[in-house]
Amino acid sequence: MSSDPFAPFLAAPERAGVLSDFDGTLAPIVDDPAAAAPLPGVVDVLHRLAERYAVVGVVSGRPLSYLVSQLGEGLWLSGLYGLETLDHGRSIEAAGSAEWRPVVDQAVDRAQAEFGEAVEPKGLSLTVHFRTRPELGPAIRRWADAEAVRSGLVVRPAKASFELHPPVTADKGTVVQAVAAGLSALCFLGDDVGDLSAFDGLDRLAEAGVHTVKVAVSTTEAPAVLLERADVVVDGPAGALALLERLAGQPAADT
Repeated sequence: MSSDPFAPFLAAPERAGVLSDFDGTLAPIVDDPAAAAPLPGVVDVLHRLAERYAVVGVVSGRPLSYLVSQLGEGLWLSGLYGLETLDHGRSIEAAGSAEWRPVVDQAVDRAQAEFGEAVEPKGLSLTVHFRTRPELGPAIRRWADAEAVRSGLVVRPAKASFELHPPVTADKGTVVQAVAAGLSALCFLGDDVGDLSAFDGLDRLAEAGVHTVKVAVSTTEAPAVLLERADVVVDGPAGALALLERLAGQPAADT
């Protein structure tokens, strides 16, 4: 038996899937979230993979509209941790999420009154960032916790930020499991605490007999627990790109 965890992918890509996070995995982390962009070569390799593998896509906390603008429509895309999905060109919202839009809008208004431009409205959720002002982190966490009690929304820690989401059963783990139907192999690349639920989903699939590979993208912000749980660790977005190129059947070009 091959010791290469990706051998089943290369042997039968038509029954395998490749999923990835976006920020910190395919796109370098930047101070301004709006300025984030996939590493050069990422979009091309994802679309080449999509021609070969059963499912290729990105699962992110970003809104679906943002992912489409950066990556195009020829991929399987899931935004807001599974609240929004683009499947074969059709946009789908998680059941029960739409009714929370007015609640999210009101929370956005209250957040902007407190934190101004640090607030990122996302339609079905919102994020309050503190990357450029880390001293605000504790205050933002306190506000988010209080707002969750007030509104019924759920707090999720993210990269130098806190998010508020509808109390809907959707995360990267549920997305990963839903995608896996009919697949014999599935991998996921991620770099942050939000990706641990995807690893959980892969573990559940492995128990059901699917060949899975948990890939951690090592960065200065990657949590130790993610690296410890990974089957494979790559070095930053460049390492993620090199792995994707390998799965596409072509080594990454020297940079």
